[in-house]
Amino acid sequence: MAAGCPPATAGESRLSPPHHSSTVPAPVPTLSIVCPMRDEAEALPALASRLIAVLDACVDSFEIVCVNDGSSDDTLSALQAWRSRDPRVRVIDLTRSFGKEAALTCGIDHARGQAVVPIDADLQDPPELIPEMLRLWRSGFEVVLAQRVDRSGDGLLKRSSAAWFYRLHNRLADEPLPANVGDFRLLDRRVVDALKQLPERRRFMKGLFAWVGFRQATIPYSREPRRHGRSKFSGWRLWNFALDGITAFSTAPLRIWTYLGLAVALAAFVYGLVIIALVLVAGRDTPGYASLMTVVLFLGGVQLIGLGVLGEYLGRVHQEVKQRPVYLVRHPDDHAA
Repeated sequence: MAAGCPPATAGESRLSPPHHSSTVPAPVPTLSIVCPMRDEAEALPALASRLIAVLDACVDSFEIVCVNDGSSDDTLSALQAWRSRDPRVRVIDLTRSFGKEAALTCGIDHARGQAVVPIDADLQDPPELIPEMLRLWRSGFEVVLAQRVDRSGDGLLKRSSAAWFYRLHNRLADEPLPANVGDFRLLDRRVVDALKQLPERRRFMKGLFAWVGFRQATIPYSREPRRHGRSKFSGWRLWNFALDGITAFSTAPLRIWTYLGLAVALAAFVYGLVIIALVLVAGRDTPGYASLMTVVLFLGGVQLIGLGVLGEYLGRVHQEVKQRPVYLVRHPDDHAA
């Protein structure tokens, strides 16, 4: 697969009009900025101002790939206006909201740069770190991570849940995640091409970034508070996101319930021996209705939880075997080569 061509799973071959051009392909930019957006019209002016100022000062050629993930506000029209003023901006409009992971995948698939930096539109991850990322990349690192050493800009619940998630995930998963590292990072073209080879539909991008490996460096920074709009991740969505991350990169939950089943069976066997001894040796009556119901309900609960864990994995298998594309594009970018 050529480095500049998005994979067939993008769904463009079905929904996008055929593009015939005899023009010479545009030169490959040094850097691609990938920015997935959903209802970020309010944040866009500040993002454009800071991002362009940083990029003009540190890199000779760049593109900004903005993916509109089914926004319901004026994000798309604001992006189109930005693109009309600056040809280095590319706008990809998805047919609906497929979620941030799918939108991020779309942006990475369409990025043409020698290096790619995903960044959120809310500016909690400062664009001013990009020059240092480029310096480390030019010194030989293929991945440059931005690690949050100060998350005071996030709420207490989000900080606590994030710390819990990283600890739990890294205990269970075969490939640990670097703690407090989000999507904001620099990826060399070889890393991007490796990510394009991963076929799964239910995407957990932080895990995929960690799985491909490559030579890495880390830049610490303090995360700023969100200045415009609200986060699209509610508590319920964060919970489901954590489940996706754990089940996508570990089968440990299945093994845990195997061991739990063995422990319950052993406990039941020992308890049965105790009852026999009490009846035959001490002459006591067998426990009555209350204890029997307690045991039955306990075992029923354990079985249902075990079935739920199996269901989580089976549901993901069901999604993968259907082989639906990760995203669909309504309109291809007008500036794409």
